[in-house]
Amino acid sequence: MPIHAIIFDLDGTLLDTLEDLADAANACLLAQGFSAHPVDAYRQFVGDGVETLFRRALPPDIPPGVATETAVAALVARMRDEYGARWSAKSAPYPGIRELLAALAPAGLPLGVLSNKPHAFTRLMVGSFFDGAGSGGGDAPGGAPDCAPDGAPDDGPLGPFAVVAGARPGVPRKPDPAAAIATARALGVDPAHAAFVGDSNVDMRTARGAGMLAVGCLWGFRGEAELRESGASVLLAHPLDLLDHL
Repeated sequence: MPIHAIIFDLDGTLLDTLEDLADAANACLLAQGFSAHPVDAYRQFVGDGVETLFRRALPPDIPPGVATETAVAALVARMRDEYGARWSAKSAPYPGIRELLAALAPAGLPLGVLSNKPHAFTRLMVGSFFDGAGSGGGDAPGGAPDCAPDGAPDDGPLGPFAVVAGARPGVPRKPDPAAAIATARALGVDPAHAAFVGDSNVDMRTARGAGMLAVGCLWGFRGEAELRESGASVLLAHPLDLLDHL
């Protein structure tokens, strides 16, 4: 099936954000009286949204119920400020990502980003790291979320990407395929003609659920075994390897 559009995950795929995520989450945990975790532990904590991150990071002896949900709510509320203070301290595009985007440009394939990271942070980071700053980026996460004129969250163009969307109220998060399907349609293609590139089982399940080519990147947070087990059709050792599958 020919590929007419590419949708990328953000964290662990386009950007190496692990240390900044870990530092921010650990600051939240310590402020609430919990223990911090090694950076590598966050490879398994992240990927399903910030609420799930903190459910995984809390001590296992906290019983489920009101106490857990209260702790998670407090951590999530604090994370916005902690991550807002350090989102770009150590994060950067993975080696080869900028070269891949430059190589894709002449082909004219529409590109998108779909992340489970909060929408405002997703757009801030794509705009900042991929030359879209000042091109529709809207307010930083400390202010109001990016919004289109009708009040809906803005998911329009930033840098080389025609659609950039993160987690938003009322939109199911990955691995639900609904947002991926909507992104493909916004890019003007049938989902069957789109590739979804990501680093985790969440991304591969999203791709397969949407009927897209599931492309796993081996440079990200998870690993080959997880990507294969969750249905990756293609595995990339380096970003430029994607060009061989288009």
